Amino acid sequence: MPEHVKIFACTASQHLGEQIAASYGVQLGKVVVQHFSDGEFQASFEETVRGDTVFIVQSTMPPTENLFELLLMVDAARRASAKEVVAVIPYFGFARQDRKDKPRVAIGSKLVANMLSAAGITRLMTMDLHADQIQGFFEVPVDHLFGSSIFLPYLRSLNLPNLIMAAPDTGGTKRANSYAKFLDTGLAICYKQRKKANEVSNMTVIGDVEGKDVVIVDDIIDTAGTLTKAADMMMDKGANSVRAIITHPVLSGPAYERLTKSSITELIVSDTIPLKQDHPKIKVLTVADLFKDVIDNVVSKKSISSHFII
Repeated sequence: MPEHVKIFACTASQHLGEQIAASYGVQLGKVVVQHFSDGEFQASFEETVRGDTVFIVQSTMPPTENLFELLLMVDAARRASAKEVVAVIPYFGFARQDRKDKPRVAIGSKLVANMLSAAGITRLMTMDLHADQIQGFFEVPVDHLFGSSIFLPYLRSLNLPNLIMAAPDTGGTKRANSYAKFLDTGLAICYKQRKKANEVSNMTVIGDVEGKDVVIVDDIIDTAGTLTKAADMMMDKGANSVRAIITHPVLSGPAYERLTKSSITELIVSDTIPLKQDHPKIKVLTVADLFKDVIDNVVSKKSISSHFII
């Protein structure tokens, strides 16, 4: 194991960071975050990182303190003379703000990329970006991992007799179609219309799901409105069962309540974001070994293309 590699984790991804470090065969590095009475905080390394390749694990979901803590850690590593500073961001927050979809709005993901670059990262590792083009917002190497690496083996283990993949909206068609081609199954698409964010006004299903075991694929589940409505509609169309594979379980607002009331048999997610609460319908698969393998290959200067299943 290279002796000049150190793995650290910020507050929001402490558990995942511990798992990645354990899988890699090292102790998670020591970090202290000091909070002041006015809400300000200061992050510091409690061990030397001079000349080391430093990996800092932190998903940047709300609150924005998670993002800012990562920025402070990156800046601290650079000022402490780390050789390389790699931001490991399993869930890249603000990724839904990847373009100007109406006048006078910010492009949040580009702003985050600028801040990370200004702080001093030399590489980024992330998983299932909401928009692939965000990779182009960075001037440093970006390792964009796919959740399919962990989801496909689990999906195969279910041995569903009449499997069909589905996209919860037209924007997710490419991802669902990739699964369908790899598994040699059919594809269904939900067409939805929104009047405002997080609220679906109308939805229809394109494709035959009667008698099928449907698996909906998406990158993010937020309020669960789209997913649960799609699942209920597919059951009304005669589906045998409906499951969902979602990489990032944001699960905000009424998400847990909607999931409980829905027709969804199982929600399969990763641990890029820690769950706010346990739920009998949720199955969590860890990404720790996947990130460990990619970290190992990057340090050893080996190809990581074998981790891109689809």
